[in-house]
Amino acid sequence: MRNAALTLGIIAGVIGMIVGFFGFGYTELVKNVGEVEEMFGMFDDPETVRIVSILAPLLAIAGGAMAKARALWGGILLLLSAAAMFYAFGFNVFTMFPIAFAGLGGVLALAAGKPDEPKAHF
Repeated sequence: MRNAALTLGIIAGVIGMIVGFFGFGYTELVKNVGEVEEMFGMFDDPETVRIVSILAPLLAIAGGAMAKARALWGGILLLLSAAAMFYAFGFNVFTMFPIAFAGLGGVLALAAGKPDEPKAHF
């Protein structure tokens, strides 16, 4: 389960980076070219989109990397990444895979049967 969480977290982070590039880039484009906002609209909270565009993929990759050695921490980071992407971008055709992969990776990391230390982590 830890290996699956590691793989899903890294894949979610890479796909999340692509979504983040477009999210951050779109907010920059609207800031610099006002006509784009009139034609296509703008996010409700562009500053949140900018922050999540950077942090959510970072959390997913870090959570995936930590899942093998520290499943509890890795699982928490993966779930935070999925929640942040859902909050900032919503669930749509571009975000369904990074959200689903990070969420599933987080659940698998938390459900890993072998605890990190001699005592259980719950």
